[in-house]
Amino acid sequence: MTLELREVSLAVEGKRLFGPLSLTVQPGEVVTLMGPSGCGKSSLLSFLCGTLEPAFSADGQALLEGMSLLDLPPERRRLGILFQDDLLFLHLSVGENLAFGLRPEVKGRGERRARIEAALGEADMAGFADRDPATLSGGQRARAALLRCLLSEPRALLLDEPFSKLDSELRNRFRRFVFEHARAADLPTLLVTHDPLDAQAADGQVITLGSALTD
Repeated sequence: MTLELREVSLAVEGKRLFGPLSLTVQPGEVVTLMGPSGCGKSSLLSFLCGTLEPAFSADGQALLEGMSLLDLPPERRRLGILFQDDLLFLHLSVGENLAFGLRPEVKGRGERRARIEAALGEADMAGFADRDPATLSGGQRARAALLRCLLSEPRALLLDEPFSKLDSELRNRFRRFVFEHARAADLPTLLVTHDPLDAQAADGQVITLGSALTD
């Protein structure tokens, strides 16, 4: 899958934040978006997901494998997104959280459990399916959130500062974990961050949106 933005501009209450922006993210590539707070980085991800707040307006096209995302409702765009917070459901077990991400086509209790156990095994969390999310470390919660996202079989991955609340050691390990899984799945990935070390680890194109604020 290739993710493509064509002449995308974003404005809030009539004030342009950035644009026009054009870029192509190849399968397995991580493109980093940087810039000051308020320049529209996270709002661009909302635009792609179809969840942009009404105060914002957007122009341009967003395509995945040549097909317009904008013609689809959010639930059919199949974009995986990770945020600063892991957003695990605390009333569900770890396995039940991951099951929430499974696509409806995965049927049967045994098959669903097998998918979940296999994912946990890849993340060095074998045997964690029945654990309470509240008992997990920060790094384990972050990994569980990514696994839930990947089990939904997204066609592209959007990362909204998912490393920012982790300490430096955890951040390095989780960053590597995310990028390795994104590349292994050939997911075009768009990363929003303030941290140059995130961009360096992504090892791809870096776009600074702040430069478009006053153009």
